[in-house]
Amino acid sequence: MTPGRFEELVSDALDLVPAELTARMDNVVVLVEDRNPEEPELLGLYEGIALTERTSDYGGELPDRITIYRDAVLEMCDDDEQVVDEVAITVVHEIAHHFGIAEERLHELGWG
Repeated sequence: MTPGRFEELVSDALDLVPAELTARMDNVVVLVEDRNPEEPELLGLYEGIALTERTSDYGGELPDRITIYRDAVLEMCDDDEQVVDEVAITVVHEIAHHFGIAEERLHELGWG
């Protein structure tokens, strides 16, 4: 799969998120990279201050980052259909972290 097509899948996954949630996403950017250098098997990563942890002092911060790791996703999937599904799951999973949903709760909800 080409890098451009993979980025389209990430964009498509973002479009699946309800508008009322994306409207509440604040100061966050979604990126695609090949792999996480420290954890090469990692599919996605949220880095930032979750909305639930922001105080009235929050301001002037660099955007939170959601990174989707293309090579790790492609490596774990057998076909394009699985890639589409895994990208959507990973994007939703990382957005949930932006909203303050913990890893354990995501697993309980089936987004692990």
